[in-house]
Amino acid sequence: MSKFKRVETGIKDLIVIEPTVFGDNRGFFMESYSKKDFSEIGMDVEFVQDNHSKSKKGVLRGLHFQTQHVQGKLVRVTAGSVLDVAVDLRKDSPTFGKHYLVELTADNKKMFYIPPGFAHGFLTLEDNTEFQYKCTDYYAPEFDSGVLWNDSDIGIDWNFEKYGLSAEAILLSDKDKQQQTLQEFVESGVVIG
Repeated sequence: MSKFKRVETGIKDLIVIEPTVFGDNRGFFMESYSKKDFSEIGMDVEFVQDNHSKSKKGVLRGLHFQTQHVQGKLVRVTAGSVLDVAVDLRKDSPTFGKHYLVELTADNKKMFYIPPGFAHGFLTLEDNTEFQYKCTDYYAPEFDSGVLWNDSDIGIDWNFEKYGLSAEAILLSDKDKQQQTLQEFVESGVVIG
């Protein structure tokens, strides 16, 4: 029996992973990654870089991707919580432009695998949220790109009211305020990969 449960999202290769957690009155123990066990659930990926961020409530990061040295990402939250989103940007995909949302929390311990060819972003729902992720390729700033977090063609419902936030109060980087729309990305002719 695998230590990880693979949960399909309805978008090919985009996977939620639920780890087996052993807990008692002392706390808990879990494996967050095992090449062998991931292979057993059809996740044959190689990771080359780990990243870790900390954010206050209301920070929105994304929607990011690289046009070359494309990265698959295995993301999870180790403190706090986020609303995580992936958008399919694979040009020949039947789900191109579609997105999937999942709550990742330190309590639910779910992980989200975002394969290469997707834009990724998240909204922090608590102060001092810590977000960690493994990448299948190295960060390449010269190929860094993104699409606008509130692009109406993508139509992400960030559920601000549910989390006690508002679109006007979220914290964005200058870069993320000025990202291209999905239509501009399509019209640019750039192919990810």
